[in-house]
Amino acid sequence: MNPTSALIVIGNEILSGRTQDANIRFLAQRLGELGAPLREVRIIPDIRETIITTVTEMKARFGQVFTTGGIGPTHDDITAACIAEAFGTTLELHQDTAARMEAHYGVDQFSEARHRMAMLPKGATPIINKASVAPGFTIGNVHVMAGVPSIMQSMYEAVEPDLLRGSPITSRTWHTTTLFESMIAAPLEAVQNRFPDLDIGSYPFMRADGRRGVALVAKGANADHVAAASEEIRSLIVTAGGDPIEGESPV
Repeated sequence: MNPTSALIVIGNEILSGRTQDANIRFLAQRLGELGAPLREVRIIPDIRETIITTVTEMKARFGQVFTTGGIGPTHDDITAACIAEAFGTTLELHQDTAARMEAHYGVDQFSEARHRMAMLPKGATPIINKASVAPGFTIGNVHVMAGVPSIMQSMYEAVEPDLLRGSPITSRTWHTTTLFESMIAAPLEAVQNRFPDLDIGSYPFMRADGRRGVALVAKGANADHVAAASEEIRSLIVTAGGDPIEGESPV
């Protein structure tokens, strides 16, 4: 069985709607390619007890956990301290990180706020990235990254070589504009029952030209099963009187 991953998105600005999260899709795609699929995402506020409880639960349930958000210089950036508490340790000044940040900003500009970003949980390993001098960090099976997408992606690239991995997740998609979900629900369920190791999905759509239809997806780590299920999906569309077209529908 492939290793599993989870993501904790931390930030009041996400829950309030002020900021739209752009990291979930990136991580889901990249982790799928590694064969360590993203199995759960939690979006939580900047509340100490919530962060500690969520991290403690999820690091025990999943092979690897990622967090985004809350590691900046302001008062509400409390993720690092909460992660430390979830691991039963404390924050300490990471000397190499502090030296690197001081060299980057200069002694006069290495403010108390920036100094906070060099405080890491004891035993944590910094995630050095090309986008920002301030690092994320890894402790145990938890990878703590920034919320800004460009910085998060740079941190991910730095940590990816050390991530858990398994058989890559593959998928095949058929769509049709001549059928609706209700017309193929029963045979599609039969496909899922024959391939319990796959995720068989049904996704209705409406295109910009007004045409409606449904996309049917077979996804999983067993490429042979994905191929076989895909052929069954194509056949059930034909049997139901539809016109199967491989791939996603154009918008």
